[in-house]
Amino acid sequence: MELDAIDRRILRALQRDGRLQNVDLAQEVGLSPSPCLRRVRRLEEAGVIERYAAMLDAAKIGFGMTIFARIWLTGQDQDTVSAFVTAIRALPQVAECYLMAGDCDFLIRVLVRDLDAYRRFQVEHLARIPGVRSIKTDISMQTVKPSGALPIQP
Repeated sequence: MELDAIDRRILRALQRDGRLQNVDLAQEVGLSPSPCLRRVRRLEEAGVIERYAAMLDAAKIGFGMTIFARIWLTGQDQDTVSAFVTAIRALPQVAECYLMAGDCDFLIRVLVRDLDAYRRFQVEHLARIPGVRSIKTDISMQTVKPSGALPIQP
């Protein structure tokens, strides 16, 4: 789907505030409400807008630590990778998971209450996933730029 300047303005506005009323969104992007709503629906139907969600403060709801874990598997065959992906998707502590090119096979971002909670998570869940050969953990000391927004250019 080709995005024009108005589509990009709509996407930037909705990333900033997904609760914008259509009337306010239309005014912000320079359209009347009906064409604006049609564009938003088209972006939703095309899958450009996947869903709407609230951004939460992890620390305020008991997840004070962000841990990055680099995972090495015993092999990169389809069965090993698929089993790992299935297991990771079932773990709510894993906020993000990436299949990597380079040194490790996967990089995951884990949200936990504290270091003890991560250690339990690693021992009880992560290390028990079939095919996991090695886990290297990096502890985030400070979040410098939190954002779920994509860099949509004008």
